[in-house]
Amino acid sequence: MSARRDAGALTRRGLVLLGAQGALMGVLALRMRQLQIADAERFRLMAEENRVNIRLIPPARGRIFDREGRPLAVNRQNYRVAIVREGTDDPEETLARLARLIDIPPRAREKALRELRAKPAFVPVAVAEHLTWEEFARVNANAPALPGVEVEAGLTRFYPQGELTAHVVGYVGRVSERELKEDGGRTPLYQIPDFQIGKSGVELKAEEILRGEAGVSRIEVNALGRVIREFEREEGKPGDDLQLTVDLELQRYAMERMKDESAAACVLDLTTGDVAALASAPGFDPNKFVFGISSKEWKALLDDPHRPLSNKTVSGQYPPGSTFKMVVALAALEAGALDPAERVFCNGRYKLGTSWFHCWRRGGHGHVDLHQSLAQSCDVFYYEIARRVGVEAIADMARRLGLGQAPPLPLPAVRSGLIPDKAWKRRAHKRAWQIGDTLNAGIGQGYVLATPIQLAVMTARIATGRQVTPRLVRARAGLPLPAPEFAPLGVSAAHLALVRDGMFGVVNDARGTARKSRIAQEGMEMAGKTGTSQVRRITAAERAAGVIRNADLPWERRDHALFVCFAPYRAPRFAVSVVVEHGGGGSTAAAPIARDLMMRALFGPEPPITAYPPAERRRIEEERLRPPAPRPEPPQRDRA
Repeated sequence: MSARRDAGALTRRGLVLLGAQGALMGVLALRMRQLQIADAERFRLMAEENRVNIRLIPPARGRIFDREGRPLAVNRQNYRVAIVREGTDDPEETLARLARLIDIPPRAREKALRELRAKPAFVPVAVAEHLTWEEFARVNANAPALPGVEVEAGLTRFYPQGELTAHVVGYVGRVSERELKEDGGRTPLYQIPDFQIGKSGVELKAEEILRGEAGVSRIEVNALGRVIREFEREEGKPGDDLQLTVDLELQRYAMERMKDESAAACVLDLTTGDVAALASAPGFDPNKFVFGISSKEWKALLDDPHRPLSNKTVSGQYPPGSTFKMVVALAALEAGALDPAERVFCNGRYKLGTSWFHCWRRGGHGHVDLHQSLAQSCDVFYYEIARRVGVEAIADMARRLGLGQAPPLPLPAVRSGLIPDKAWKRRAHKRAWQIGDTLNAGIGQGYVLATPIQLAVMTARIATGRQVTPRLVRARAGLPLPAPEFAPLGVSAAHLALVRDGMFGVVNDARGTARKSRIAQEGMEMAGKTGTSQVRRITAAERAAGVIRNADLPWERRDHALFVCFAPYRAPRFAVSVVVEHGGGGSTAAAPIARDLMMRALFGPEPPITAYPPAERRRIEEERLRPPAPRPEPPQRDRA
């Protein structure tokens, strides 16, 4: 009995054990099925990620052209040399051999050796870039004697026009640490070593259009991360090309004409608003920022009192001086505060309370009407009508004419200037507006500020009676942008005609302030306005002793010279504005430049002799007989 009971108990324990074993085997089988079938794809992908690296390929940047298709920013081959430490037994000796073939400064060699010691042995370290074709070929020809040296070819930005269009086009540079931080990882392309983005000009403001989309390279790597092979490559999408409205030859002439000056010039096409020229002098070579600028060169640019890095056309803010008088005249005419036939007496000064406001002409202009006040630029006339109409009406008219607001151009640091009114002064200075402030504003001084492009827009709107707005981009990816239509200005045509008539007198009347800069060709006559804005206060003592001439003052204390114009008078096609910093008088420094720019815009590179005043024709003919000065070679690619 006992043996049978023991056998039964053993059988039950065996069955339990077998059941447990069976259950365990079932669980293991289910887990194996899960791993081998259900989770197989996930683990395969994890293994693939350990084996395959995905690298971004920088896209070709969109090019920039002028209105005629001439290149302003292009992509060129960038030949660079790198060294891989595991490929050479003696990196220092390899570098020394390489330095006998191409120029590698000692500091560059020291930097390369530091990086070679710090990075893994299989990681390439850049030694030199922007090699010429001859240097590239020389290194390749000596490759057997240069173990570990790799030569790569990529693309880099190049600006064939150099300083001529530097302020408009701008330049690119490497992504900075600050830009990386601000981006916060949203732009994967920024992670590419030495990737370049727009830093100024159109390059900056049209960055997303020009950048394009990255390509992808899938490469096989080993456990240490060393590249074994590339097995798949998808090229990126190049950025869109842009065609600007700028005419390169007109731009070139503007820069040549303002040579040695600190100045700005704008030329607007009145039909389309196209910016035909946007020149700021002096310029700078944008290629140095791409290839590497030395600290000495950078300091020289920063310390230059002519401010070559500043785009004065859109960011330079100047008192408009007498070029503002058209604004005041229109405000008074529209408000009914001025009869066009009314004559105001000017004896050289205007009294307000116990203060005197002076005219630029010490002895005065006598009795002048609206036409004469503009033609001869009488300050006393505008003190009087500014007092009558008030600053609010003047400010309103100024804004209608495009002042006090930044033009919509794809450029950085486009300033809005300043058109003051009573509310502005309370906000900015915590003081009430004074009548004296109105008188100063009446001649474009005091708080009033404008940029050269704003002055060109103001002139364009007066010339056409329409809300002309400047544009800088003519086509994108080969497709022309639609031509704009400008709404009416909302100012009386009769009043505009009166002001235009006064501007015609500035250039064509016997006593006009810019008569020497007129266009003599019949049917192509020009209308304009001179301006001279003070940058210093003239004391009563100085006036009593005699105002010091600009020529006798240090450069930085001389008046700014301004001139605005449009032509032809009867059928306006172009508007021009010129500001010469500390140039002295607008009639002597700015008007001749503006007239010559207008002649180029109207007639092309060789205006007819008959377009010049008789007194100038002989000089022009003699200049044309001289052999042309050699044109500077376009900048070459320098090495950083």
